[in-house]
Amino acid sequence: MRAILKLVLAAALIAQALPADALNSRQRNKLEQAQNAFAAAIRWGDFEGAWQMVDPAVRERDPMTELEFARYEQIQVSGYRDLHALVEADGTLVRVIELRVINRHTMAERTQRFRERWRWDEAAKRWWLADTLPDLWEGS
Repeated sequence: MRAILKLVLAAALIAQALPADALNSRQRNKLEQAQNAFAAAIRWGDFEGAWQMVDPAVRERDPMTELEFARYEQIQVSGYRDLHALVEADGTLVRVIELRVINRHTMAERTQRFRERWRWDEAAKRWWLADTLPDLWEGS
């Protein structure tokens, strides 16, 4: 429960830290909802649910295979912490996340950083993750 509260507070701080003219209140609310939903999906191992938050153009360009989804079953995310965020010139929001990942086979835990890039879709009136899911095997 503390982890969920920390996520909600972190998202609120990010929304407040953004320049006032960068996002309107509706976009800020939708960003907070999207980031909270993505964080919850990753934290609880729902990588197929998290995949649905990835930009459709990215999903089409770089589709995930059943084998790739099966690899995520080999790990457990034990921590998801927001480190900092910034807004790029094109309006893309970048949030740096620290993930704590446990290998289910070895029970070894490691820490890894991941950059989320969020893009506002004016036509759909929603935020999309502009990258694929985190590569939790990078460097292993």
